[in-house]
Amino acid sequence: MLLSALLIFSAVLLYGLVHSILASLLFKERIQAWFGDAGSRWYRFVYNLFAVISLLPVLALPAVLPDRRLYVIPSPWVYLSIAGQLLALLALAVGLFQTGVWSFLGLRQLVDGQEKPSQMVVEGLYRYVRHPLYTAGLVFIWLVPVMTVNILCLNLGLTVYLVVGAFFEERKLKREFREAYIRYQAQTPMFIPWLI
Repeated sequence: MLLSALLIFSAVLLYGLVHSILASLLFKERIQAWFGDAGSRWYRFVYNLFAVISLLPVLALPAVLPDRRLYVIPSPWVYLSIAGQLLALLALAVGLFQTGVWSFLGLRQLVDGQEKPSQMVVEGLYRYVRHPLYTAGLVFIWLVPVMTVNILCLNLGLTVYLVVGAFFEERKLKREFREAYIRYQAQTPMFIPWLI
């Protein structure tokens, strides 16, 4: 059981490290220097594709390693849990569309030929929290109706990754939007609405 936990934590840590390096401005600038316009055009799409494919083995680990059930949410509470997960998925979709789902996926860059300057979004879900996509993801993973040791380890690792990732993302956003983002940061909670 301890070996399973260590493997899961290590996999999430490795995924987070690689994902963060590939998302960094320095790496993106290198790609653009090496590949020019093609780098700008393909960067986001290839980055997302790699992120999804490399996450699949991490998500598979809890299913294939030895495990022990911790709890199962009983009926009727399980319906609330599932409803919460569905609301989290809806919030995730809404947040993606508010920031531009096609740009987020990298498809707009492929069609337009280059990445357009990003715009700071402070409306919709972003009026309540600075990282609604992360909030939705955290709600989704923690409302899972069946909790095992392996899923708990995965959720803890993903939670640390998302929180640390949000801090790194905020550094990039401050660099990009300067005072506007600092003001937004002072007025809007990071993950939990109405909690500054």
